[in-house]
Amino acid sequence: MDVTPILESLNDAQRQAVTAPAEPTLVIAGAGSGKTRVLVHRAAWLIDVEGVSPQGLLAVTFTNKAAAEMRGRIEALLDMPVNHLWIGTFHGLAHRLLRRHWREAELPQNFQIIDSDDQLRLIKRLLKNLEIDDSRWVPREIQYFINAQKDEGLRPKHLDDDGDPNRRQMISFYKEYEEVCARGGLVDFAELLLRAHELWRDNPELLAHYQRRFQHLLVDEFQDTNAIQYAWLRLLAGKEGVPFVVGDDDQSIYRWRGARVEHIHQFQKDFPSTSVVKLEQNYRSTATILNAANAVIANNNSRMGKNLWTDGADGEAIKMYAAYNERDESDFVIGRLRDWIDHGNVRADAAILYRSNAQSRVLEESLINAGIPYRVYGGLRFFERAEIKDALAYLRLIANRDDDSSFERVVNRPTRGIGARTVESMRAYARANSCAMWRAAGAIASDTLTSRSANSVLAFLNLIERMARETSGLDLQDQVDHVIHASGLVDYFKKDKGEKGETRVENLLELVSAAKSFEPDPAEEMSPLDEFLSHAALESGEGQADAWEDCVQLMTMHSAKGLEFPLVFMCGMEDGLFPHQRSIADPNGLEEERRLCYVGITRAKETLYVTFAEQRRLHGMDNFSQPSRFIAEIPDEYVEEIRPRVQVSRPMGRASGLSRRQSSIAPGDDIGIRLGQRVRHGKFGHGVILNCEGQGAHARVEVNFETAGTKWLVLSYANLDLM
Repeated sequence: MDVTPILESLNDAQRQAVTAPAEPTLVIAGAGSGKTRVLVHRAAWLIDVEGVSPQGLLAVTFTNKAAAEMRGRIEALLDMPVNHLWIGTFHGLAHRLLRRHWREAELPQNFQIIDSDDQLRLIKRLLKNLEIDDSRWVPREIQYFINAQKDEGLRPKHLDDDGDPNRRQMISFYKEYEEVCARGGLVDFAELLLRAHELWRDNPELLAHYQRRFQHLLVDEFQDTNAIQYAWLRLLAGKEGVPFVVGDDDQSIYRWRGARVEHIHQFQKDFPSTSVVKLEQNYRSTATILNAANAVIANNNSRMGKNLWTDGADGEAIKMYAAYNERDESDFVIGRLRDWIDHGNVRADAAILYRSNAQSRVLEESLINAGIPYRVYGGLRFFERAEIKDALAYLRLIANRDDDSSFERVVNRPTRGIGARTVESMRAYARANSCAMWRAAGAIASDTLTSRSANSVLAFLNLIERMARETSGLDLQDQVDHVIHASGLVDYFKKDKGEKGETRVENLLELVSAAKSFEPDPAEEMSPLDEFLSHAALESGEGQADAWEDCVQLMTMHSAKGLEFPLVFMCGMEDGLFPHQRSIADPNGLEEERRLCYVGITRAKETLYVTFAEQRRLHGMDNFSQPSRFIAEIPDEYVEEIRPRVQVSRPMGRASGLSRRQSSIAPGDDIGIRLGQRVRHGKFGHGVILNCEGQGAHARVEVNFETAGTKWLVLSYANLDLM
């Protein structure tokens, strides 16, 4: 077969990588530079030109979808099946090995894999059997500890408590957990990788067999490998193997998962004969977007260095909008989306990116109000998230003790010693006596339960009654704030030291913001709490788009990796939010945040909007922030500042430094206004200026009045008193 078809669609750098000699090769593949194409063509080249048997290749990807796509493209390129090609995720390949060599791995033949939820339930049962208080020793924290040790290749016997009693207890839990898994023949995800590594490490003859077989190792997303994955690859490669790894140190954004960008540098030390190929030609974005991304990432010190370029058009400037608050920001985004859609563009070609999941709530509400279908990619909509449902269940139970669904959801969340058997007794009593579970709980607590169970049930009933009394008469946001704390939900999730726990706490605090900004309808004959609960239920049901519909994509920056869109909005570009507050003082953390910004920018193919707010209500607090330092790292020539036609006080940050510019309008007389300024109107009362438009006598302002809602007023006739 002529080699031309394999190489004809490749550029010079891609050809250099695909045809590299049989020696360790590190391909630094920039965003949109065709890394999957290189991996696919490398496999085809080895099989068809170099005469390597498909059985002699092992290809590692990070998702099953990517593995299936790679296999299909290799077969299409070769016009032949490659059934013997070992291609899959680290976990999938490790599982395949352990099934084949279960004896050597010291596993039962019918060992069972447990997922993350199964693992967590197992840890909870373990604590229960040990009679351990799971309010002090949080199951998720134990799970995080165990998996983190396994990701580092460490068993309990390898760990030292360093004189720390808490660490000593965690190590003890790890040991107990291992014994339970061994008795049940259970293998969790982290165990798959660790056990596969130990399989080769402890069986030299078996390792030698696979080293002879798999001389060519193809690895995708190499920058995302953790310690045990890299150790596994090094063992397999040995001294004779030919690892061909593709990655991008500028897109390493999963440090919190254990990924180590340092592996890209370590690879060249472990394999001294490594040749490095850089893929810098981008086939996705305009030159303006690429130049901005290059300028931002250049501020990172610990990188190999590359410069993305394209032979395509320069494209339009990056649009930057300075909003007064998160509502103004979301209104701006919706307005630009409407223009996009009205010009015949596909909704699914537009993406809204944000750093924190909690930011999605205001954007979701605005999209629903505008009638624009959307999908939250890689996650749940705000009111569908488990922690939000927990908090709403408490609020519903306070509002209605007969709400059995809410009762069952929170009766033992956070855990308070009310087990499944006790709950089943409540259900049985409620069925027999045709009553709500609230009444059933009180009845069996004073009659049939043991004293310990009865005390737990009564404590829960008293908690609900006490919260109802304490929130009576409070404003809606204060009711919500009190409940998420008094119920123990905030403290419960704070004990989960992983990013998931922190995110859940942030979402609970964002629920307070939702309540604070909620405006009850005066026409509704409902309490503000009841109306808010109805609002939450409707937002998580009707008006939501299905995944397969043409809808705007909402996602975190992390979820956006690997995707691309003609139109991208990067929202919430403020110091403390992005970069995140916890990373600003940590040089390594700040560099990872900058890599995340680089990933966000390079998702855009044609049009990119960057927005930030002077004031943002997030996690239950009003924050006044400076624009993100990443904005200041984008050179002026690539940015177009979008400002209202009326000049008002707004924060601005440019490459010359962050500053605050202030000016005012004078419609008729010398009246200066600024966004966020409080005013008073003779009819509508007190309010806050949200927006301005027009000039001179035709200038208008949008004011959010405390009692009358939002109104647009012509300044010349409004007679506003500035405060």
